[in-house]
Amino acid sequence: MSDIRFRWLAVIGLVAGAVGWLVNWWATRNGLPAPSLHLSSLITVLVITGITLIFGRKVLVWRNGSRKKALNPILALRTLILAQACAYAGALSLGWHAGIFVDQLSLVGVRSASGPLWGSLALMAGGIGMIVVGLVVESFCRLPPGGGDDAGPVRKSRDEGEYA
Repeated sequence: MSDIRFRWLAVIGLVAGAVGWLVNWWATRNGLPAPSLHLSSLITVLVITGITLIFGRKVLVWRNGSRKKALNPILALRTLILAQACAYAGALSLGWHAGIFVDQLSLVGVRSASGPLWGSLALMAGGIGMIVVGLVVESFCRLPPGGGDDAGPVRKSRDEGEYA
């Protein structure tokens, strides 16, 4: 399995930002509300990042010396996939709400756009948190050099490192 590509995170964020700005521009010019997630979606973001951290901690504890208990390889793979999905979803959310934020910022002088403005900022922070957690948990899943000898079968990444 390959590493998270920072270039792809940036591309996803930029494309989502441009589309978010365009959709918000069209919606506000036609009297529709801003197409952003409700603040209650931050609860979902917290749950997803929390679950990712819990699974990542299990892999980290095993990697750092508690190899007496066998690590379920399916759990390790699912943890890695969850971490990468968390980072990509965070980039998508960050970009989308950054585009909405930029368009709403231009409307502050015309009308009160404080609701979508602050909501977009909060959801952008949630997206950044998802990216950080995804990158950190992905690093938990990487075996140290020479760690694959007694750990059982390990697949090498195309880029670098090995995963549990």
